[in-house]
Amino acid sequence: MTAQNGKDLLIKVDMTGDGQFETIAGLRATRVSFNAESVDVTSLESQGGWRELLSGAGVRSASISGSGVFRDEGTDERARQLFFDGETPDFQVIIPDFGIVEGAFQVTALEYAGSHNGEATYELSLASAGALAFTAV
Repeated sequence: MTAQNGKDLLIKVDMTGDGQFETIAGLRATRVSFNAESVDVTSLESQGGWRELLSGAGVRSASISGSGVFRDEGTDERARQLFFDGETPDFQVIIPDFGIVEGAFQVTALEYAGSHNGEATYELSLASAGALAFTAV
């Protein structure tokens, strides 16, 4: 695999609930993180005193974050609506030359900033809200 262009990692949101995804505009930096809690089943009988983990147990989750500048009224309005309504629509994360992660996410943080002589910026954080599907490319 060759090096990938960071701008090709895209976050898309289902704008109307009908499966039509639009890229959240203006993002300059994006990050996706997958997590799995482990369940420790170590006991006095564990070989050599080594920790043992229960396979397939624990909570799995994903988080997405991004930051950027305002570029599109539609996706900004949608993100704001999702935060205030607490909805969990489907999102897609396009990971170049790897695949697409899709599933329900909740907007957990939405931050706005700006300086006197600069552009208005925003930061967005999402937390998975159900099972995620992965489609390899």
